[in-house]
Amino acid sequence: MPPSKEPAPAGPSPEQPASGKLPSGKPSPASPRARPAGEGRFSSVGTREPLDAARLAARAAAVGLDLTVVEETDSTNAALARIARGEDTARGEDTARGRGRVLVAERQTAGRGRLDRSWESRPGAGLTVSLLLQPRLPMSLFGWLPMVVGTSLLATLREVAAVPAVLKWPNDVLVDDAKLAGILVEVVQVPLSSPSVIIGFGLNVMAERDELPERSTSLLLSGALPAALDRTELLGVVLADLVGAITGWEADPQAARAEYLRVCATIGRRVRVELPDGSAVLGTATDVDPDGRLVVNGRPYSAADIVHLR
Repeated sequence: MPPSKEPAPAGPSPEQPASGKLPSGKPSPASPRARPAGEGRFSSVGTREPLDAARLAARAAAVGLDLTVVEETDSTNAALARIARGEDTARGEDTARGRGRVLVAERQTAGRGRLDRSWESRPGAGLTVSLLLQPRLPMSLFGWLPMVVGTSLLATLREVAAVPAVLKWPNDVLVDDAKLAGILVEVVQVPLSSPSVIIGFGLNVMAERDELPERSTSLLLSGALPAALDRTELLGVVLADLVGAITGWEADPQAARAEYLRVCATIGRRVRVELPDGSAVLGTATDVDPDGRLVVNGRPYSAADIVHLR
């Protein structure tokens, strides 16, 4: 899947309140308490224990998803694409072709991000996840799905981890200009079926500084609340919130667009647009058009890397 160089049983448990959120008592997301790397590894949270596959599967089922955890795959996005096309019959996929399927890998050997960047994942250090679904909207609106996913992930991390995260167009989640999470959404055409999309995201959770590229960070390094370092609990909340966000987008695409424009830190910023041909454009980002393209100096851009300028 995608940044570069990466129920429980029904009813709340004592650690999982009825809201579906992690335990509260946290500081305001706008002013979290920064902690040195490594602090916050308390008791059962903040360790590199394997994901609890049974607990995750139950949490996913509660929101209509079929979740599988594997030790290793080439790319969670690529693996789900094979399932969608009926190429992977090892698990006896039915005629639904895996709709509503979630694949989580502890390790990827060929993960990909936006603009064909690699995404590395070490066992226990992060979350590498892909979700396969069929949006109930015209394909012409699919260009907004990456932004919807980014908006949802941003809100979840601000709430449960209390990190000062921001969203850079189209969907990179940053803390202090370092990449915390990346998202890659791909369309899969399946014969005799409506188009499917695969939502892939990678989130650095427990990674230390020497395990990350220069411009990346993790929840651990960002001073996240200890409870947010429990990868199993965190992913359960992320998936539930994501299903809600996608349902809201399907019901009211314009409201989803308005919310993205409200929270995207790129809008109103001076930016450098780095184009695939190696050229660059300087200007102010003023909007995201109906196709999901960033508007800079009155011109829309889609396949570009954006750098926020101070």
